[in-house]
Amino acid sequence: MTASVDRLRPGAPGTWRVLALPYAMRMGERGQHFLGHDSRSTEPHPTAYYVWLAVSDKDVVLVDAGIGPSRAAAVPGLQYSGSPVELLASLGVRPEDVGWSVLTHLHYDHTGTVADLPAATYVVQRAEWEYWTGPWAQRITRERWLCAPEDLEHLARAAEDGRRRDVDGDVELLPGLSVHHVGGHTAGMQVVRVRTGKGHVVLASDASHFYENLTADRPPPILHSVPQVHGAFDRITQLADAAELIVPGHDPGVVQRHPAEPADPAGRAVRIA
Repeated sequence: MTASVDRLRPGAPGTWRVLALPYAMRMGERGQHFLGHDSRSTEPHPTAYYVWLAVSDKDVVLVDAGIGPSRAAAVPGLQYSGSPVELLASLGVRPEDVGWSVLTHLHYDHTGTVADLPAATYVVQRAEWEYWTGPWAQRITRERWLCAPEDLEHLARAAEDGRRRDVDGDVELLPGLSVHHVGGHTAGMQVVRVRTGKGHVVLASDASHFYENLTADRPPPILHSVPQVHGAFDRITQLADAAELIVPGHDPGVVQRHPAEPADPAGRAVRIA
């Protein structure tokens, strides 16, 4: 482990430090981000793209793996500031330092650098893996673009090497860090709960893309089950110790609500807790 990784570690034993690392931005419209057309659907609405880093006194966990450079170049309108792995490097975190890669779901913008993590054990909900490798995802053509076959192939090889852990439901992965199956956005959508010095943080990822999804109780348009989306909103709120400790998956407001990470010379990462 590098000295920079050690500087990220929390001071209190049994707790974690959690960072949000933004690596891209794209301008869309509200109608692309909230289910149901209304008078505001054509208003501009930005999307931010993140990965999240959780560090304890012993472990380094990367939550989601973002978009790799080649795929980023093909996404219309994406303002890409660099690979998530490069952003980790600016914090002094080498790819081999990452022991665990929790994939909240298997959409392409959450799996794009899995092949760049040589020491990580990948954590996926079994329902998510079985959906994307089963018959339904092949038949539902509107969803095919959301998944990257090359990332699935890497994860399949990782399983053969003992480096993928498929979980069912709620599991304490490490002391103070647990994963929780909520569904809704995808069949096996999971959120991550992390014990910090400020209380339990919930990394909601795409279970709640924006703060407004929760505050307005309004689902996104890309989803697997509307009832489960609402159930996921409830579960996120139950798991977090405070509203300010809920971290949505694509809201630009995350970097405005939380302070800059002092250990980041690039000045992009923010410290959640």
